[in-house]
Amino acid sequence: MIHKQFADKAVRILQADENVIGLAAAGSWLTNEMDEFSDLDLVLVTKEKITGDKNNMLAYAKRLGEFLSGFTGEHVGEPRLLICLYDNPLIHVDIKFVTLQEFQTRIENPVILFERDKQLQTVLNTTVSEFPIPEYQWMEDRFWTWVHYMLLKTGRGEYFEVYDGFGFLRRVIFGPLLHIKNKNLPRGVRRVETSLHKDDLNDLISTNADYDRQSLLAALKNCVKLYRKLRTELYDDKVIQNKKAEQKVIEYFDEIEKMKK
Repeated sequence: MIHKQFADKAVRILQADENVIGLAAAGSWLTNEMDEFSDLDLVLVTKEKITGDKNNMLAYAKRLGEFLSGFTGEHVGEPRLLICLYDNPLIHVDIKFVTLQEFQTRIENPVILFERDKQLQTVLNTTVSEFPIPEYQWMEDRFWTWVHYMLLKTGRGEYFEVYDGFGFLRRVIFGPLLHIKNKNLPRGVRRVETSLHKDDLNDLISTNADYDRQSLLAALKNCVKLYRKLRTELYDDKVIQNKKAEQKVIEYFDEIEKMKK
């Protein structure tokens, strides 16, 4: 597979660099779910800090293959990540640059491809990975305001704004909650097509809409229904529900549905 070939070549190149402590693979490599459509997630551990200097990050990336393009991952909240595209073969590679100290804080335990003096393995043996679990209260505090915003945009006819809202809700609310319900890590909407129970997947599909006011409102109503269902199944009594906001938004929902457009 091209991913292993690329990783093997990267090991050979980086082993000659004394600043490199080790290289590890993460993501779908860990779960044996890698296929021809997967990207390759690499963690490059160095003595001296590489991040903060984009040119230095790019210089490392360009050594590993026929480099086409690369950019840092601020848009996903990770400036230490360099998202790269290579050719011959065409492959997407994410390279996360960390120091040994930064390697201690991680969301998963990557597979070590090479290391010096067992430094990476020592970190894995003495520290614990922790995948970020969404806070239910955070979701409850925001959900009804987001629904109200989508109703405003529907009422005005800004349908593409509403479309963006559906994707956002699936990524930060429904995907994570449905994954948790199905005993998966809450990775947004990653692999929901194969990781969710059929009924849960159908509930998620129901939050899709056509470019039509009635369809948008129907999908948004399904969002409300799904959120209430998941809230009942997953939240405990420590989560304070904002019933007043919920009631007012549902009343406004009725008003928008009665409007003629």
